[in-house]
Amino acid sequence: MTAIPPPWRLLWFGLLASCLLLAACQRRQPELPGQAAEPAEAVRQLARHLHDNDLVGYARASVAPDQYAQLESAWRRGQSRWPLTDLPLSRQLPGLLATLSAPGAEQSLQRAFRAQFAGQGAAIRQAANSLGLFGVQYLTHQGDYTATQREHYLQVVAALSRWAAQAPLSDSAHADAAIARLTAAARRTGLASDADLQQAGMEESLRRLGPFMAEFKAVLAGYGLDLNLVQLRAGVIEQHGDSAIVRIRYPLAGSEIDLRESMVRRGRHWYLAQTQQEVAQLQQRIAAAAATASQADAAAGPDAAPASTPEP
Repeated sequence: MTAIPPPWRLLWFGLLASCLLLAACQRRQPELPGQAAEPAEAVRQLARHLHDNDLVGYARASVAPDQYAQLESAWRRGQSRWPLTDLPLSRQLPGLLATLSAPGAEQSLQRAFRAQFAGQGAAIRQAANSLGLFGVQYLTHQGDYTATQREHYLQVVAALSRWAAQAPLSDSAHADAAIARLTAAARRTGLASDADLQQAGMEESLRRLGPFMAEFKAVLAGYGLDLNLVQLRAGVIEQHGDSAIVRIRYPLAGSEIDLRESMVRRGRHWYLAQTQQEVAQLQQRIAAAAATASQADAAAGPDAAPASTPEP
């Protein structure tokens, strides 16, 4: 995912008494310069939607209304799975939902966990450290990333590697509880394949996936990784006409991630430039596929069967 950064943490205290009791161990960070500017507020709005597990609201705030309508239509034709494609391992999501919602999934997954991971704490910690080192090397020397993305992902990989090395990932009790929550949540979505996603449509799919996202975040919180976004801070570094650069800082696994994102104004609203680029590229691919299909139909003649919709 490139438009919006992955997992963030919630440490929010509303009562003065709680703040006084916990001030020694947790202080709220000051706002960033330019935090009141519209581009910074647009970033915080996206974060609030994700914090609330409101994937429909996130999608609507990510693109202009005309783009949203086009993306929804492309979803139903099987030409797009945006905004799910912003997620890591998005192609594996239907398979994950199918595995979790299958009959007897709790028992089979629990048996698999005990056979492969239970009691393997030392090995898992070593693997987490090794994967962290590998991830840093890969991001440093390979991969099709911009300099900004590379800098951001390096920070995220390092933070998550440190978390995984300390989390109770080999604990059977944690695993049993996590599997029970995730299998139940997956079944409630009613989405176990890409065909299910297509039939439900973009907005309905996102609406059903919101509660699953909430359960997934709750499971990770049980392992000590809180992905809530309330503490995200954003401020404008520079703004020229319809473009701006926003600095974003958010806590992750005991670290503070610091990144910069380009923003563009479309109409009266600000959007992440990366999202706009991705949507524009998708629209170009859809238009090219439609043109190819039209040419094929014209060449085949009026009596030929209509061309099938190309795979995304």
